[in-house]
Formats: sequence, structure tokens, C-alpha cells
Amino acid sequence: MKKMTYSVEIKIKAIEMKLQGYKTREIINTLNIKSETQVIRWWKWYRDGQSYRFSQPMGKQYAYGKSQQTSNNEEQLKMELKRKEAEIEIFKKVQGIGKAVVPEVIVELVNELKSKYTISLILDILNIPKSNYYRWKNKKIKMSEDETEIIKICKEHKFTYGYRKVTAVAKRNFDRPTNHKKVQRIMQKYKLQCRVKVKKHKRPGNVYYKTDNLLNRNFNAEKPLEVLLTDITYLPFGNSMLYLSSIMDAYNGEIIAYKISEQQNQSLVNDTLNQLNLPSGCILHSDQGSVYTSYEYYALCKKQGIIRSMSRKGTPADNAPIECFHSSLKCESFYLNKELNSSNDIVIDIVENYIKNYNKVRIQQKLGYLSPIDYRKLAA
Repeated sequence: MKKMTYSVEIKIKAIEMKLQGYKTREIINTLNIKSETQVIRWWKWYRDGQSYRFSQPMGKQYAYGKSQQTSNNEEQLKMELKRKEAEIEIFKKVQGIGKAVVPEVIVELVNELKSKYTISLILDILNIPKSNYYRWKNKKIKMSEDETEIIKICKEHKFTYGYRKVTAVAKRNFDRPTNHKKVQRIMQKYKLQCRVKVKKHKRPGNVYYKTDNLLNRNFNAEKPLEVLLTDITYLPFGNSMLYLSSIMDAYNGEIIAYKISEQQNQSLVNDTLNQLNLPSGCILHSDQGSVYTSYEYYALCKKQGIIRSMSRKGTPADNAPIECFHSSLKCESFYLNKELNSSNDIVIDIVENYIKNYNKVRIQQKLGYLSPIDYRKLAA
């Protein structure tokens, strides 16, 4: 069978997509590559510093060293890959840069990245003349007190707050009135808008012990532990796939129980539920995943006096609050600050710290700009 050969451009494009977070299957479908093994091999070469092998012909004689021709092309190839990597990182940090470039943003960005990339490369990617950059840098840029405080708030919360939440925090910190329109203008000026990602839909599982949807998207509760929401989400960010099972109190949006496991099985769900001592008659809402429609889950809920409720098939909006929480967790912790090849221990630590911050610190508009725990304590 004839072996397929691919150009250096295709290999560089595959590495570029890998750095952007695309899955191997998506890469081979987009670039019309025959086998996932090819992309995996190229990715290994790139990580091992063997990018020169991209331009080598096929054959064993090239497997353990460089030919004269590839040696001449190595530096050029490394420069191309370095530029692609820099482009991805820069445009993740600065979105929508056009004619109206804010000098303060550019100076700050260059200072942040100049230890990793040359200043010339950064400015070339942004299409900004060196003379402009050094004029901006040498010019003493004065920020107002409001601008300084707003930038500080956005950085503290990792750019995950919109202008309404930033306004609420600013009102607590300032000893003077703060207008939300002014906060919005400052955030737009310095490119501090809240970051989001495209939502994805999940496929429903098989149904066995199905029950009715008792909530019908009414997620209000008059007291704690009256209405709970539960779900499982994937954590594909470590050495292997991890799964997070969470239970949320609809009263204040607090995550009251969770467990992370390498297997999406019945024990994951049951162990999460067994962490709680719930009052009889509590409603526990879930989707129609197989772990929630199993006999084991049905029996455990019945034993604890829990009333089960389930979303309609293929309707994630019926369980919107906890779906939104899982989406925010991934977006704010992983998708916007991606660390390739992180260990499972690092992923678990990130998730646990996020949940702790979500419950104790992260304010919510629907709670009067209080954190879930602060809201529960105030109501008590």
C-alpha cells in the first residue's frame, strides 16, 4: 500500500491547531489527514524539539539524525513554529485589535510576553511599528484612579466578570459613587470584557427508571436543601479523562457536594450523594443519563427519602444552573488559561480551588452581588 506524504505546511498547520486546543480527530478531518497516528507523531516531534523532522523524507535513514538538507531548513522551520505559537498566545490575550489600538494595552502586553518572545516578533504580529511602541513606552502614561481600580478588579477575578459585577465590586471598594456606564467604557478601552466560549450540547443517555420533570425550569427555592440539581461533566485536561460529579443547592447556587473520578460509573454518582445528609422530601433534579436512571440510584434516593426529578430527553436547559456552572468552571479555569499536558493532580487541584472560590468569593448578580455562602449566611 502506498504511503501518504504530507507537506511541511500541513504539519505546521496541524501543530498550530493542536496548540489551539483542537482534538486530534478534528485536526485530521479538517486537514484531510489519513491517520491520527500521523498527528500524534508530529506532535511528539514538536514537543521533543525535533521539528527538523517535518521536512525529512520518509525512511529509516532519517529516523535518528538530520540530513544535510534538513539541517539547513531547521532554523527556518523553528522560526515559523515559534511565530505560530506567538500568534496564538497574543491573539488570545488581545481580541479585536484594529485601527483604534490602545497604547497602554500594547505596552502591557509586550512587557508580559517579552521574556518568551522577541519584541520585534510581537510587534510584527500586531502590525505595529517599533517607533510607535517605543514612543508609547517612553511616554509617561497616566491613568485615572478609576481606571487603575477597574483594571485591578478585572485582573483579580481573571477577567471573568462583566461590567455589572465589576461595578458592584467597585461600589464596595470606592468611597464615591460609581456609574456602570463609566465602568463599561473603561473595560472596553482596555479590552477587559468578560471572556466567553461557544456552548456545546451533550447527547442524552439511555433511559431506564425515568421520572417526571417536577421543576419545569422553575429553579427557585425558599430555603436551603429544598431543591438540588446534579450533573456530571467531562474534564479532558490531564493525562487521562476525568469526570466531575456535582450537586448544587438551587437556593443560593452553592456546590454542596462533588467528587472527581477517572471513571464515569455508578459509584461516582452515589458517592457524591452519600456526602450529604438531606431532609426527607428534598427534590433532586438530574438529566436522563444512565447513572441517574439506574436502579442503584433509584434505590439510594428512595432510602434517603429524596424525590427524584428529571429533565426532558436532550434538553440541557431543563438543568440550566448546574450546566452553566460546569461551563463557567471549564471556561474560566481551562479554556482561557490552557496548560497542555497538565497532570491529573493539577487538574483536580484547579477544580477544587475553583469550587472553593465559587462558593466563598465569586459574587452573583441574582444573589444581590453576594457569594453563595454569604447569601446563605445573610438569609439565615
